[in-house]
Amino acid sequence: MSGDACQEIAQKLDKPQIAVCRIMKVDVAAINMEWLIRFTRENIKDLSGNYCCVANVHTTVTAWEDGKYREIQNESALTIPDGGPLSSIGRKRGHVNMGRTAGPDYMEEVFKMSAEEGYKHFFYGSTQETLDKLKEKIEKKYPGIEIAGMYSPPFQPLSEEEDKRIINRINKSDADFIWVGLGAPKQERWMACHKGCVKGFMVGVGAGFDYFAGNIKRAPMWIQKSNLEWLYRLMQEPRRLFMRYIKTNTKFIWHAYIRGE
Repeated sequence: MSGDACQEIAQKLDKPQIAVCRIMKVDVAAINMEWLIRFTRENIKDLSGNYCCVANVHTTVTAWEDGKYREIQNESALTIPDGGPLSSIGRKRGHVNMGRTAGPDYMEEVFKMSAEEGYKHFFYGSTQETLDKLKEKIEKKYPGIEIAGMYSPPFQPLSEEEDKRIINRINKSDADFIWVGLGAPKQERWMACHKGCVKGFMVGVGAGFDYFAGNIKRAPMWIQKSNLEWLYRLMQEPRRLFMRYIKTNTKFIWHAYIRGE
């Protein structure tokens, strides 16, 4: 959705003052999970209408190459370090407490406190089959969690009328969190386009829906801590991810680690 109404509302939203580490021109929040959860508790109402990007090597390299996408990343309420390499670079550059805040981990922490805090959730993205599995599994694992709605959008672009209908549906749900699982960079573009139109805090979580639905397994913790979860993902989806990782990882190592951009 676009238009003057959304833009007018969006301009009234103040971006929180958060310490950032600029990596390849992307302002990545120099935070850790403890800080993020505290920030979420304290600011969830003020974050309504805004969005959070979950940054990894792929999205950072894409943003470095695409100025419009980089603008979307940098105009978010915050862009959190999903990828371990981002937080590692941040620590090397002086942000000693910067830690990985993976999208699925953030989702889980929010789910854990949802019943106590009274949070409502809307899930936008993926297939209906995955959404059904996701609903079943998280309601079983997190008793008392309130799922306000789910929507699996069609692959083709929505018409303006269709878009208005789904935004009205999201807003009527009164959800605190709008989890967006469209994959990068589509999900970030969708959130930026709807900034100020959607009631609730939009968070682009990529494969997060598939993890909680059980479609994809998370890497063992020792692999995650070794910043090798990308390799684990590659082993699961080699055809889809091989060329992406070859291109983006090489560029990231050269520009971020070696050149210090």
